[in-house]
Amino acid sequence: MTLLVISPDYASHLYPLATLATAWRDAGERVVVATGPATDAIVTAFGFERVGLQLGRGSNPGIIRAEAQPRGEDDALRGFFAATRRGALATLEFQARARGADLLWNPVGVARAVQDVLDRVRPETILVDHLAFGARLALTASGARHADVVLGHPSALVVGDEVYGCPPAFPAAIRPDPDGLVALRRLCHRVRDSFTAEWNQALQVLDPGARLSDDAFAETGDVLLLNYPAEIHPAARTALLPPHVFLGSAVRTEAPEQEVERWLAASTRPVVYVSLGSFLSVRSDVLTRIVEALRPLPVRVALASGSSAPGELGELPSDWLVRPQLPQVRLLQQAVLAVSHGGNNSVTEALSSGVPLVLLPLSTDQFAGAAAVEEAGFGEALDPNSATSGQLRAAARRLLALDDDARTRLRSLSEALRDRPGAVRAFEAIGSQVTAG
Repeated sequence: MTLLVISPDYASHLYPLATLATAWRDAGERVVVATGPATDAIVTAFGFERVGLQLGRGSNPGIIRAEAQPRGEDDALRGFFAATRRGALATLEFQARARGADLLWNPVGVARAVQDVLDRVRPETILVDHLAFGARLALTASGARHADVVLGHPSALVVGDEVYGCPPAFPAAIRPDPDGLVALRRLCHRVRDSFTAEWNQALQVLDPGARLSDDAFAETGDVLLLNYPAEIHPAARTALLPPHVFLGSAVRTEAPEQEVERWLAASTRPVVYVSLGSFLSVRSDVLTRIVEALRPLPVRVALASGSSAPGELGELPSDWLVRPQLPQVRLLQQAVLAVSHGGNNSVTEALSSGVPLVLLPLSTDQFAGAAAVEEAGFGEALDPNSATSGQLRAAARRLLALDDDARTRLRSLSEALRDRPGAVRAFEAIGSQVTAG
């Protein structure tokens, strides 16, 4: 039996998908990952096979740098980074305008390449990233049954009157101008219509008899898997979802690193973990304010500096662990607090370890994800562009002293997520019902 995993060439997408696939590997099945070359080392580390597949222009092996991207994608990244400095609305508008080139790049070409992979690999089961629209076009046109995995916050799949690209919720500290939100929603409606037209056009080329879509952003696979805890998803929104399974989280196992283990053992002072992810670590100004906020506190900090040079971040205490990349899962297991941009991997991995969060959301589903964490009482969100180091320090202090009720609920959620990991839930949910034939 063979499982085929289809993933963009991005570490942040591949890690949770590969973690889910370990359930098939551990059951003795063959696992083949179709992705690009940048993440080959990740595929190899999991013990899987890889077949080449280019789903988009860009790639990200763990730290993304604009200058390392192909021509065109580099300018797009710089534009995105610049938009994050102007605020939530500017960022969401920029991302909406880039949506076609970003999510539906070369749709027929990608779909043909995916169909070729299907012919070569002949999988019985398929897991595909929900945002790999070109790949899902191929699977839909080929009649290949598949499990569609929403890796981000569940708002990546629109329901009800939502429109993709306009967050259904924002945290309290980020309140976009109402007129600006109306304009964003109008823009997202236009993008939805043009994106859906392009989806339908490609689908007709691939399968002239296929059912056309009213909203490509609302399309799902045969089984819908949500890499998110049901416990913090609004019940009213859950009721609008098509048949689905909440996976909770997809927390990978990381091999011990001697340097990290020595650092953890060197002191009993509490650990705070800091990361703005592989993309947004370029915001050295935000990281600098985080450093200023945490420096006076009686904690040690493990800081993943990403694409920001440590020398840009001000005075770094000698007992802090600072590297471009760090084993996030391992450090969260020891942490008492995490400071993050609110990416879904960071949020679900922190919750799995029972770690409260200071969140600084900058783009896409990070706003809705931060709002959910805040609503549950498991963290606080601040505006990354305006929060001072003093405000960040105050939020950190409040969360380090989290009240008993919130801490008990967070511990309960952590135990539930660890007792039934996402890989087990995915394997049980799919069983024998999703076959490529």
